[in-house]
Amino acid sequence: MARVLQNEISKLKKLILALGASVEECVREAVRAVKRRDVQLAQRVIDHDAEIDQMEIDVEEEGLKILALHQPVAIDLRFIISVLKINNDLERIGDLAVNIAERAILLAKHEDVGAHYDMTEMASKTQSMLKRCLDALVNLDANLAAEVCASDDEIDAMNRANYAKVGEDLAHAVADPMGRVTILGVSRDLERIADHATNIAQDVIYMLEGEIVRHRGATP
Repeated sequence: MARVLQNEISKLKKLILALGASVEECVREAVRAVKRRDVQLAQRVIDHDAEIDQMEIDVEEEGLKILALHQPVAIDLRFIISVLKINNDLERIGDLAVNIAERAILLAKHEDVGAHYDMTEMASKTQSMLKRCLDALVNLDANLAAEVCASDDEIDAMNRANYAKVGEDLAHAVADPMGRVTILGVSRDLERIADHATNIAQDVIYMLEGEIVRHRGATP
């Protein structure tokens, strides 16, 4: 029975890692679509969402099946619980990649806005957080997961700066306000992706150490 359980857990790990890789690629392509104002690339990201959703369902069904049939305990139980939570975060990141792709299509009509708002650094740092949280999952690395958690504040600060910049521009009645609002939407989506990457990193720490760090330091 123990060998069967480990085989099922190995299968579950392969499923969640495949989902992670697919979601990471969607984010990468959505960001590229924004930079290039590439409507066709953006549409491919949007079209891929149904596959992401199906992969998320497959992970959930496999995890619940293991819980029902094998009633795992200790580290195996923590692994499955963590995977089910990570699964949800990855699906949400996939949805946010679709949001960014849809904004890329809108921005194709607002070429002048891109030169004024450079999202390259924020996008790069957000993608790095996503990559590192998935690396922490692959390599079962709690230290790397902790580094991801520490990176979230920087993304939050960049998002606030973007809001301030757009707000200032809109106050001066700049041309093409909708283009700027769309750029702000991209910033918000990237910030939310970073939040989900942080959630994944926190779940990796829980998986490995049995410690819930999501609300560590929160004010009672």
